[in-house]
Amino acid sequence: MCTTCGCGEGEVRIEGKAAHHDHEHSHDHVHADGSRHSHGHEHGDESHEHPHAHEHPHSQAAHAHAPGMDGKRMVQIEQDILAKNNAYAQANRQQLSEKGIFALNLVSSPGSGKTTLLCKTITLLEGQALAVIEGDQQTTHDAERIRATGAPAIQINTGKGCHLDAHMVGHAMEQLDLQADSLLMIENVGNLVCPAAFDLGEAHKVVILSVTEGEDKPLKYPDMFRAASLMLLNKIDLLPHLDFDVAAAIAYARRVNPRIRVIELSATSGQGMGEWLDFLRAGVISARSTRQETVERLKQRIAELEAKLQQPQS
Repeated sequence: MCTTCGCGEGEVRIEGKAAHHDHEHSHDHVHADGSRHSHGHEHGDESHEHPHAHEHPHSQAAHAHAPGMDGKRMVQIEQDILAKNNAYAQANRQQLSEKGIFALNLVSSPGSGKTTLLCKTITLLEGQALAVIEGDQQTTHDAERIRATGAPAIQINTGKGCHLDAHMVGHAMEQLDLQADSLLMIENVGNLVCPAAFDLGEAHKVVILSVTEGEDKPLKYPDMFRAASLMLLNKIDLLPHLDFDVAAAIAYARRVNPRIRVIELSATSGQGMGEWLDFLRAGVISARSTRQETVERLKQRIAELEAKLQQPQS
C-alpha cells in the first residue's frame, strides 16, 4: 500500500498504454520480520504493453507486507518514495522552465467541479496555447471532455492509486509535445490527502473547494490547503440554496495557510472567472519572461566566452 495514505497499487496507464520505465529500476520489499530486499528489472521497447505489475501485490514504490512493521522503516520507505518523486519533479520543473510553460496542479475532492471549470477556462482563454493532463483511477471521460473543447489532453489512469506522481506526469508531458510559452493544467485524482505530498514540477498547487462541501474542509485536510498557493471557492452560484459559510471557509483556509489566495467563482454562471483568468495570464507572462531572461543570460555568457577565446594569448 502507499505509505503516504494507504491507497492500493494498480497498473498505471497513460492513454491506454501501461506506463513503465525505459530503464532498469528496482522495487523494495519489506517483510513481516522487518527484512528488506530489492529486485531489479529492465523495461524495453515502449511500443508494446508491459503491465507494471507482478504476481504478488505491491505499490508503485514500495511493499508493505507487515501490519506490524517497525515505524522507523515505514518512515524511511516514505522518505525514499518522496525523494525519488522529487527528483522526477525537479526534472519536470526544469523542462517546463526551459520552455516557459506555466504549470498548475489542480487538486480537490471528487465532485468539486474541476473538469467543468477546466472546460470553461479553456473556452474563455481562446488563443492561449495550453494543454491538460487528466488524472483519474479509471476511464478517459474527463480527457474526452477536455479534447471536445479543442485543447490537447492526455489521460493518466492510476488504477487503485489515489494520486499522480512526477514520473507519470513526465511521461505524459513527453506525449503532449508541449508548446513553448504555454499553459499546462494538471487535474489530479480527486483526493485531498495524498496529492499534497507529491510535487509534480508545477508552479502552484491550486485547491478547489466547492460550496457543496463542508466549509471546514481546510481544517480536516490541512496539508493540502497548506501546500496550495490558491484556493478556488467553486459553485458560488449555488449559495442561495445552501447553508455554507463563505467567510468561515476562507478563515479556516487562512488559519492553516495565512498566505493562501482565494478566488470565489462559478464555472456555470461565470462569476469570478475574470480574476481566475487574470491569474492564469499573469502566470503565463511570468514564465515566458523567465525563459527569455534565461536565454538572454546564456547568450551573454556565450558572447563573453567567445570574446575571451578571441583575445591574443599572452
